[in-house]
Amino acid sequence: MIHRPIPLTVIGGFLGSGKTTLVNHLLHDSGGLRIAVLVNDFGSVDIDAQLIASTGANTIALTNGCVCCSIGDDLTDGLIRVIASTPAPDWIIIEASGVSDPWRIAEVALADRALMLEGVIVLIDGQAVMGYSADARLADTIQRQLSAADLMVLNKIDLMSSEQVAAVHAWLADQAPRAWIHQTREARVPHDMLRGPRSAGTVGSPSVDPALHRHGDPFCTWTFQTEELLSAEKLRRLLQAMPDGIVRAKGIVRTDAAPSRGTVFQFAGRSRYLKPADSWDGGASRIVFIGIKPAPAFGALRRLLREASVGAAEDAGHGG
Repeated sequence: MIHRPIPLTVIGGFLGSGKTTLVNHLLHDSGGLRIAVLVNDFGSVDIDAQLIASTGANTIALTNGCVCCSIGDDLTDGLIRVIASTPAPDWIIIEASGVSDPWRIAEVALADRALMLEGVIVLIDGQAVMGYSADARLADTIQRQLSAADLMVLNKIDLMSSEQVAAVHAWLADQAPRAWIHQTREARVPHDMLRGPRSAGTVGSPSVDPALHRHGDPFCTWTFQTEELLSAEKLRRLLQAMPDGIVRAKGIVRTDAAPSRGTVFQFAGRSRYLKPADSWDGGASRIVFIGIKPAPAFGALRRLLREASVGAAEDAGHGG
């Protein structure tokens, strides 16, 4: 029985963009998570033989606790199998086919209470994407994939000049302005960019003072923590108008809408919500924000979150 939703990420992108390379990175370096990856074809996933614990008709089990499952013709059947597995996976990843619309696949997570959509990641061949988009036969497919993205991974930048990278980056930003863009080579993307922050980092005190530290160029993180009750309405406003430079945020907070239980705060592309937490230790509100260097808007966040304190709001009202 599933007690809490399993995070699900869809990885899309056109043929040759680097989707399978990214999946291979995740399976080889799971970060201690039990990852279930659903793919159309085992043959394209190059898994080190020393990592394989066992193989079956539809499943490859790995020694690090991860599993690779064949989707076949029925995505729903593949999801049922991995959701029902014991122990349940910590994270489910679906590698979409190179010509599919990843958002249609992501809708599965929105419809199943056992799943929680973490986001849609679209891999992009930086050398080829603008050419594909100019081809009348491919333009619709490319645009649907870009439009679905919460994160666009501009891949193969090592094969491009700095001028080409800048031009493609600007073009992508125009094509899908609601998504954010990560430039990389060999489809290397930090785990936290795909799933969101899983730990709160170093917090100096249970106040609103920032704890800023390196998070793998070009990212850095800041942890917000407070014992005060927060305004749910103001947190929702923050989710809809996040300061520039913030790309992801996740945590559990205590709000005036549900003061006796925790509320999940999540910001990742189009996935922006406050919803009841499945479990809560009754402690302080805590949110981890990931920003893009060199000047993420942590200062603006600190001010907005201070203003979201119910106590601060009441004090301001009395002072007027």
